[in-house]
Amino acid sequence: MLDNLRFLTRLILQPRTTGAIAPSGPGLSRAMAAQIPAGAAGPILELGPGTGVVTGAILDRGIAADRVTAVEYSEPFAAMVAERYPGVHVINGDAFDLQKTLGPRAGLKFSAVLSSMPLVNFPMALRQKLIADIFTRLEPGAPFIQFSYRLGSPVPPPQGASVTRAAFVALNLPPARVWVYR
Repeated sequence: MLDNLRFLTRLILQPRTTGAIAPSGPGLSRAMAAQIPAGAAGPILELGPGTGVVTGAILDRGIAADRVTAVEYSEPFAAMVAERYPGVHVINGDAFDLQKTLGPRAGLKFSAVLSSMPLVNFPMALRQKLIADIFTRLEPGAPFIQFSYRLGSPVPPPQGASVTRAAFVALNLPPARVWVYR
């Protein structure tokens, strides 16, 4: 309940970068983590972990904490995720500038990127730039996993890529869809 209050407070103070009235529910978190390929051995990047519910689902999927890098824009949320999940590399920074934000991790190729960022709150050009940047950081064939409350995907796939709806989670507040870009 305390996380819900923190999240709602953040939404009131900074609605553009929060984008939801509550943290992702357990069903949505599990649906996102389930899209990480079985046997993926490389590092995992999470964008916008918020209170860390998807981070927890990633770890529950069997991914070692030291393989996970989480980029969170909100300093209080970044501190919360770092405290809750020791070993996860938590970076307080801007996902729209991954080269700067990732620092020494900028050259890594990721086995999956999961995003809970409220992409639809940002201009389409910025969304397209982000997804293009993410694709340069993915191992060949690795997924970019994004959820959205909208009926359609939050950003069209770049040239040569595809997007599919991997899950619909009705028991989330609000109901959400998980999109996988490859």
